[in-house]
Amino acid sequence: MYDIKIINAKTRNSSKLVSIGIIKGKIADIGESLPENAKKIIDAKGNLVTESFVNGHLHLCKVYTLEKAGQKALQEYQQGGMGNALDSIQSASEFKTCYEASWIAENARKACELAVKHGVTHIRAFADVDSKGKLEGIKALLKVREEYKQKVELQVVAFPQDGVLREPGTKDLIEEALNMGTDVVGGIPWIEYTKENEQEHVDQMCELAEKYNKDISMLLDDVGDAEERTLEMLCKKVIEMGWQGRVTAQHCRAMSLYPENYFRKLVQLAKNAGIGFVTDPHTGPLHLRVKDLLKAGIPVALGQDDIADAYYPYGECNMLQVAFLASHLLWMTTFEDMEELYSMVTTYAGKVLGLQNHILQEGGDADLVILQDQDVYHAIWHHKEPLAVIKDGKLL
Repeated sequence: MYDIKIINAKTRNSSKLVSIGIIKGKIADIGESLPENAKKIIDAKGNLVTESFVNGHLHLCKVYTLEKAGQKALQEYQQGGMGNALDSIQSASEFKTCYEASWIAENARKACELAVKHGVTHIRAFADVDSKGKLEGIKALLKVREEYKQKVELQVVAFPQDGVLREPGTKDLIEEALNMGTDVVGGIPWIEYTKENEQEHVDQMCELAEKYNKDISMLLDDVGDAEERTLEMLCKKVIEMGWQGRVTAQHCRAMSLYPENYFRKLVQLAKNAGIGFVTDPHTGPLHLRVKDLLKAGIPVALGQDDIADAYYPYGECNMLQVAFLASHLLWMTTFEDMEELYSMVTTYAGKVLGLQNHILQEGGDADLVILQDQDVYHAIWHHKEPLAVIKDGKLL
């Protein structure tokens, strides 16, 4: 007997309506007619059923802090071709002296409730670690990770937002965060003052990842400067470590300014390093070259990045809304493009975050959504909340 059977389901790879049988958190069967009984039957009524959504990048310790942080950083980050991105980070830094795990956790819970509402079952969640915020963000997100583990899987990233070489003691705090149970080692090497310090930043964070056997997620070249090349540094280090398939590069906005010959070499280097990418084109005027990376066979995911913080004033943890915005900003408006965008918030995003079985097929994880629309085009167009959300084979 199935735990759940979804009937009259439209899927992305079938023109006919099918039934989906779920047992013990896995997709047991998919077929036009499944005669077995089920404890619960859900009628999709011809609507689209797909993998649940994945948010590849969210600064969860900062959600709903725009009024605390002020708007100075917002102006600096998004204007002037992102030439003031470093100043923006410095402007947004001071308010972290008031960081307390209690209110950070409360804000994070609100964001997780939005995630459940919109069918997001996996989030890579960044928590700042520095001399101002200390480990308050880490404490909050680890607590929320435990509270929501049956609804939303949080991959908590220990993130040195203000640098490692620039912020003495940060490396020790990152290591302490890892000992507390953080899932991923973060990094943001481009904000260091010299190329030597950028390389040292990459090396130190990668050494911690190797020591604690953790995945790596770094924000790279997030500025309007074609001379920033920290993605190259990370690729070479990953190959040296043998950490292929365990590393994610966020933003990489300077990529849009690179000379073509250098970009082509960098694409091959990223492939050799097995690096996946996350882009958030709605949060800044530059973005990585999504179509070229996808054409090269490199997985790219979309992220929400921010919800009402110093870098972006909106956000609902609605990945269909993010895909809708990305469709305009990246000029991905054909039906084929829309299918790619949808994969960037489901299957491609799962690959980038290391989810081994996030795919609607027999044997796949039963993390699913039943949408209010019958195809990807209308789902992205309307970006409505799902009719039903299933996590680990349980109806949320």
